[in-house]
Amino acid sequence: MDIEIIEMAERKAKFILRNSSPAMANALRRTLLSDLPKMAIHKVDFYLGPLTDDNGRECESSTPLFDEIIAHRLGMIPVPTDLDLFVPQEECTCGGAGCPNCTIEYFLNKSGPCTVYSGDLLPMVSPELREKFKVKDEFIPIVELINDQGVNISATAVMGTAKRHVKWQVCNGVGYKYMPVVRVDPAAASRDDVLECRDVCPKKVFDVKDGRLVVVDEMGCSLCRACTEHVKDGGVTVTGDDTTFLFKFETDGSYTAQQALDEALKVLREEAKEFAEQIENIGPESELEPKPPVIEEPEPEPEPEDI
Repeated sequence: MDIEIIEMAERKAKFILRNSSPAMANALRRTLLSDLPKMAIHKVDFYLGPLTDDNGRECESSTPLFDEIIAHRLGMIPVPTDLDLFVPQEECTCGGAGCPNCTIEYFLNKSGPCTVYSGDLLPMVSPELREKFKVKDEFIPIVELINDQGVNISATAVMGTAKRHVKWQVCNGVGYKYMPVVRVDPAAASRDDVLECRDVCPKKVFDVKDGRLVVVDEMGCSLCRACTEHVKDGGVTVTGDDTTFLFKFETDGSYTAQQALDEALKVLREEAKEFAEQIENIGPESELEPKPPVIEEPEPEPEPEDI
């Protein structure tokens, strides 16, 4: 399996997966969607009672939304993830009680009138790490407050995967397609119905040069085959290479696109290694074959005694 990078931006990637199979391509897709560990807010504590803002003005701890709705919105905010600093709670030495090795504490304190945004969440970490773990998307609206309303929240982020909840999903828009193979028959390239394929194709794969149809954007083909349906007597062929795949995905900002791809390949390697070890530990086939049931002969009934 080989990977050729076409585009690698901060939050999106596009690459070609070569010398592979549909099963492996789908395994990579599912890994990007479900198996990448990520930090997300899992517990939210609301302070109930009077609040005082920075100007000494008092307000009531209340919002137009239920606390459950605000907690859900906080859980869906992408939190930066560093796999070198944090581990899942179930693997931490604290036994899941919560410590700086498995949790990130966030604090939010705002008074109305204002709109509370994701950027108002402040990480309670050491000063040198504060900027690193600040929420990347700072303008996600959480709740709008009016006069005499305020909110005081402490939130705890822990690591998990999207198999448990979608808030731990790193990647979105993950998809692939067979690498298109588009061919124009040189003998028919100047035929009228073949030339019309330039306008028939919705993806602008073709162009006309020197009175002949040529392929200008083969990877842009969506395999819709509108061109082959238009050309009744042949001249254009469109197929998909089932050993080469055009892949693309985006991240929510908790990972960079490069980190997401590297971690997905790491997870796949570990799962393949574990599977191979399980196969090696399987005994001979004779031990796996079901043994025939043992049928016990019923004991003969005792003969009646003479009275």
